[in-house]
Amino acid sequence: MTTADFYTEASHVLMHIDSDWNNLIQVVGPCTFTQKPEREPYEALVRAVAYQQLSTKAGDAILGKFIRQFGAFPAPAQLIAAEFDDLRGVGFSGRKIETLKGIAEGAINGLVPSREIADNMSNEALIERLVTLKGIGQWTVEMMLIFTMARMDILPADDFGVADGYRRLKKLDAVPKRKQMAEIGKAWSPYRTIASWYLWRVPKV
Repeated sequence: MTTADFYTEASHVLMHIDSDWNNLIQVVGPCTFTQKPEREPYEALVRAVAYQQLSTKAGDAILGKFIRQFGAFPAPAQLIAAEFDDLRGVGFSGRKIETLKGIAEGAINGLVPSREIADNMSNEALIERLVTLKGIGQWTVEMMLIFTMARMDILPADDFGVADGYRRLKKLDAVPKRKQMAEIGKAWSPYRTIASWYLWRVPKV
């Protein structure tokens, strides 16, 4: 099955969940989810950290300055050698700098697997392994699984955009908690990544 065929199948299944999902998919249209499968897990994690607790616009700005400082996306050894003040100047907090250097060290010592190794690991194994890095939580690994590893059954249940999208979709009074979202999302398997993509696009009005 091609990626386009999978997206079509996923959209078809999701729109038959109920009228809310049907209306959402009719409004948003066909799924155009794109990944960056050529990236190594190291780079994907660094990029995800750049966006932690920031708007997409702010994350884009910081990441752009970060890459320009090195002339290209830095290799792990370059990131480890980077001066603290230079990374602060880009816009990273002290805590994020510590996390980024930890990711770089993990890439060198093997804790952060190569793409070849990661491709043969389960979602659960990758999450369990990578959350041992200081400053890396499950959400960060899930962003890597979605946007780099192209895993199609991931629901970042504590992602505010996903949870708030579901709140708006179902006209709820409150944003569901992680456990609630995880339980609700079981019904969307094996298309939870596509469901998340649509929830990120629930109209705000």
